[in-house]
Amino acid sequence: MEKKHTQSELEKKAREWLIERGVALTDIAELVYYLQKKYHPNLTIEDCLYNVERVISKREVQNAILTGIQLDVLTEKKVIEPPLLDILEKDEGLYGIDEILALSIVNVYGSIGFTNYGYIDKQKPGILERLNDKSTGECHTFLDDLVGAIAAAASSRLAHRAASQE
Repeated sequence: MEKKHTQSELEKKAREWLIERGVALTDIAELVYYLQKKYHPNLTIEDCLYNVERVISKREVQNAILTGIQLDVLTEKKVIEPPLLDILEKDEGLYGIDEILALSIVNVYGSIGFTNYGYIDKQKPGILERLNDKSTGECHTFLDDLVGAIAAAASSRLAHRAASQE
């Protein structure tokens, strides 16, 4: 019989894999702060971290994290066959599947997430700069987009909550 995973097991694994790949939730919270500080003058990193935590508690987000990180790891191990291996190792700009997976996270909190995601994906501040550094030998073709999407979704969540309090 197939074992069913509880959400807490999936969430725990998603969090572990983020940390194993060098991404702390505070790194993502800093991206949220970067995106939202000019709109919320009293914003704190703690507020941002809370919203990141809420985004990561979503099953769709956990599934995307696990899928993307696994594909990055398999690419590093060269288990994936060419020509896909070559595309993933280079993080080719026309590939786009990494962004599509990330958009599944952005969609959780509505259309405002699209603009946040597009902006942060172009700017690549903070942890995103490191994840995009190809000189490390690590593959983060999916992870950089997932991290940006989590930050964009958390920013959207924060914006929705603030608007409903006005």
